[in-house]
Amino acid sequence: MKIQEFQALIAEIYLDRDSARGIEGTHMWFAEEVGELTRALRRGDDHENLEEEFADVLAWLSTMASMSGVDLAEAATKKYANGCPGCNAVPCACGGKKE
Repeated sequence: MKIQEFQALIAEIYLDRDSARGIEGTHMWFAEEVGELTRALRRGDDHENLEEEFADVLAWLSTMASMSGVDLAEAATKKYANGCPGCNAVPCACGGKKE
């Protein structure tokens, strides 16, 4: 599934409910999911659980992007299509420092 397809699917499933909650409340849920992913990584959880946690983080990020009118695929392409935004190299040659 492509990013745009995933974002559209998440919007179809959750956008009405998430929009009713608002961006601040939805961001709180997103932050909680990031925390769950962090804990899973620190614990060295099995691959299946890590997949679930990464998917949850991506889903919450997608719904916030939709609520904000941002197309994730377009935003990622604009920023990273030419490599590192700082040095335009692949792999990054500047250490990821922003210019």
